Amino acid sequence: MTFRELNFCDALLDGLDAMRFEEATPIQEQAIPVIQSGKDLLACAQTGTGKTAAFLLPVLNELTVNPQTTVNTLVLVPTRELAIQIDQALEGFSYFTPISSLAIYGGRDGDAFNQEKKALQQGANVIIATPGRLISHLNLGYVKFDSIKHLILDEADRMLDMGFVNDIKKIITFLPKNRQTLMFSATMSPKIKQLTHKILNKPASISLANSRPAEGISQGAFKLPEHLKMNLLTYLLDVQKTQKEKMLVFASTKVKVKQIRADLSRSGLNAAEIHSDLEQDERREVLTKFHNGTVQVLVATDILARGIDVKDIDLVINYDLPSDPEDFVHRIGRTARAEAKGSALALVSPKEKRYFQNIERLIQMEIPILPLPPFMVKLVEEDKKNPRPKPKSKKFGKGGSYKKKRGKKASKG
Repeated sequence: MTFRELNFCDALLDGLDAMRFEEATPIQEQAIPVIQSGKDLLACAQTGTGKTAAFLLPVLNELTVNPQTTVNTLVLVPTRELAIQIDQALEGFSYFTPISSLAIYGGRDGDAFNQEKKALQQGANVIIATPGRLISHLNLGYVKFDSIKHLILDEADRMLDMGFVNDIKKIITFLPKNRQTLMFSATMSPKIKQLTHKILNKPASISLANSRPAEGISQGAFKLPEHLKMNLLTYLLDVQKTQKEKMLVFASTKVKVKQIRADLSRSGLNAAEIHSDLEQDERREVLTKFHNGTVQVLVATDILARGIDVKDIDLVINYDLPSDPEDFVHRIGRTARAEAKGSALALVSPKEKRYFQNIERLIQMEIPILPLPPFMVKLVEEDKKNPRPKPKSKKFGKGGSYKKKRGKKASKG
């Protein structure tokens, strides 16, 4: 189905044409008519399927046909990165319309807070907000949401995982009861079902989520000792760098992300890092450089697994496997977006065997085990002949017990 078949106004279609949006994705094709009908909606679809356009386009069309000077739509999201992404998408879609919008999120200075306050008071048509930041405004008493017609919860499962359920419930008390509520989630957990019963009114339901990667992702895995992962990672990235591909590497912790980025940079690779220790302006700068190709390799924690839409990521490498197999699906979903092609590789150590099995069980497919390059085979064989010594266990307990023992020993001599 094309977007022209969805009865959008000319101004919105002009924006879609400028962005080269022609064919609707399955979630867009199913969700947009439901939203246009005015029904509440619970939509379950994986990352990268086009959920943002699915909920924004019908709202923007309504606002273009029937202009409003007050706040019409509130979009709640779990992270500042997703808020920025949705606001940017909205700006593109509505370029030829008079619609106004603002993203509201924390981590910025007082001037930004004042700008948000002004937009809330004067009535930007669409507000995209993280729950905590929005509550900061609501608590000050100047926000009036009487005119809101649409409440949209994007990445609802992520918001609940991050502990925002009470914030969401509080925000809803400021909204009119007579509204349309749209909930988009990548998974259908018991928590999501409970929230659905509380805030949605006889919703239509769409489910395209089967916890399986997009068909355009070519997958593979390497099995090797943990301490040899960096050797293989450097080799894999070095092979790809001449093709000017965008490559994304996921690691489990901020400390490991920093170490990997440093090691890659020392090896001559153009790498950057992104994690929660960076300030918002620093994250935005890194993402901009990655987006325009100034940075070729981005090493990240799961902060980048959802809600970040960087186009044309060619390769995703899981340096560490996540303990939650759903996170694996979200990670590799950063490539092959919007029916494009991409590759995803996993580096699997012996201690991650169970994680790997859980991932295969979830996605209902076997991930091919790829042969190691000859130099890596040699390193693995040498490692078997000369295994690394196991870390020595501590003789003493934690804290005071160790100090007491050491103190006694010192007192004797």
